Amino acid sequence: MLQLRSKETLDHGDRGWLKARHHFVVSAEGNPANSPLGPLVVWNDDEIAPGTGFGRHSHADMEIVTYVRQGAVTHEDSAGNVGRTVAGDVQVMSAGTGISHSEHNRDEDPLKLFQIWLLPRHRGGDPKSAETLLIRADARILGATLLAGTTLIHAPSARLRHAYLAPAQGVVLVNGQRVAVGDGIAAIDEPELTITAVEDAEFILVDAA
Repeated sequence: MLQLRSKETLDHGDRGWLKARHHFVVSAEGNPANSPLGPLVVWNDDEIAPGTGFGRHSHADMEIVTYVRQGAVTHEDSAGNVGRTVAGDVQVMSAGTGISHSEHNRDEDPLKLFQIWLLPRHRGGDPKSAETLLIRADARILGATLLAGTTLIHAPSARLRHAYLAPAQGVVLVNGQRVAVGDGIAAIDEPELTITAVEDAEFILVDAA
């Protein structure tokens, strides 16, 4: 089963410095059709203004993956990690028993990113943060770039029955359904996904149990 989540159906917010669209419902007032997929519970599409960002705040028992689409994000956390992640790169945080962190746009241009949250297999564990880190969730996160007219066939493993795809750039067809930047598409128990680039495209795909 495929469910197209067009940008018009996504919950959104505008704080001035932060413009966000939520591919998964985040409040009781949100769109109930955009429900979690197994351990995949959050997928935010954020645009953060220059010189602003999220101050120090805490998380626990969550795997958080940040994919930078444009600009760069500066990350600092209570484990002593400080880093700058640029467009096309990934930053991973396993919150474990608890970690506090901040994320800021220190550059002069808007920062655009996907932030993806997954429930871990087990609660607890040592908090960790890095650009390359195994996530402690029954899921895998993939990314690809396709030239216009190129097709990729993705076959998730039998134990990962959910999938979610969102373009970071361009437009793709997923089993014939058009998915553009700002949209996402959920797949449940699909044996394979045929992904064709309508124009040069980049996308992130998450398989989840």
